[in-house]
Amino acid sequence: MTELTIGTMTDDADASVHLDARRFNRHTFWCGQSGSGKTYALGVVLEQLLLRTELPMLIHDPNADFVRLAETRAGASTEHAAAIAQTDIRVFRSGHGEGDKLHARYVDLSPAAKAAVLQIDPIADAEEYNALLHWSVSTTDFDTDEMLRDFRASGDPAYIRLANRMENLQVLEWDLWSRGAGSVVDVLDERPRATVLDLGGFDHPAEPKVAALAVLESLWMQRESRRPLLIVIDEAHNLCSPEPRTAVERALTERLVQIAAEGRKFGLWLFLSTQRPTKIHPNVLSQCDNLGLMRVNAPRDIAELAEVFGFVGEDDIRRAQGFAQGQALFAGGFIAQPTFAQMGERLTEEAGADVRVPLRL
Repeated sequence: MTELTIGTMTDDADASVHLDARRFNRHTFWCGQSGSGKTYALGVVLEQLLLRTELPMLIHDPNADFVRLAETRAGASTEHAAAIAQTDIRVFRSGHGEGDKLHARYVDLSPAAKAAVLQIDPIADAEEYNALLHWSVSTTDFDTDEMLRDFRASGDPAYIRLANRMENLQVLEWDLWSRGAGSVVDVLDERPRATVLDLGGFDHPAEPKVAALAVLESLWMQRESRRPLLIVIDEAHNLCSPEPRTAVERALTERLVQIAAEGRKFGLWLFLSTQRPTKIHPNVLSQCDNLGLMRVNAPRDIAELAEVFGFVGEDDIRRAQGFAQGQALFAGGFIAQPTFAQMGERLTEEAGADVRVPLRL
């Protein structure tokens, strides 16, 4: 089945709106300001992809909105509940809560990514970069204390400076590192139907970005296997800024730009969700062929959307300024013509719903 039923026509509640599942083999941009229902609606589409396709998904989840993707709501049909229950959905949690931990191995990162984590410049810090380049260790025998002792015992000034840098930046204390144990990359290699990465619980602001970088680097290195994967990034501005500031952010943005430009032919397809188009790197945004647009008020954003997505009439895009919550415009390869829809109900639990204002009784 190639049709995904995601809601009804805004002007005809009896007419269903369908997306063509086959056309998720191109990059998709999903946009809506805060309060538009963007994340809830994203969940509707992801549920349909789980039910109607065999396409594996990797979901970068900064606000823990999709960590309950395997739990159906009480109102879900028996058929849908059974189908979701039988689906291989893996959730990896950051921080100190329960469940499978989101871990990655520092030793698996590319030399450039390792250097970015340690803020090492290959020219300005040439000796340290070279020492890092030639350092190797078994992934199973990796021990941080032993590594630091070995660096200092070597007597090599570059390795000693490298040890000091690691300690001063407290990088080795991050919860992200597996410290010789398993990595989320190992699980992703198995291609579960959905792999949810809860990125919001880390203590250090760089950890979620390094987690994403570790996964994307691994996928890119294995791109020649041509195993299809939909890479969903909620609040994508956190990982794909037009103005990356740190070395890690630059490395992550460069990888996403590369996937946007070349990933389609390898089966790596992006699904980016954010509040404003101007918060996404233009070299990624310009590669998107599918558009899901919810309420957007800012004139600058409307103008940007009209310029980038020339296959949609500007008048249609301007209607987004008056959308009610849950209303959306769909256009591009995954639908025959620009269509205005009222999104349907979620089948699974949304974990990150808004906090209500306490009222007097």
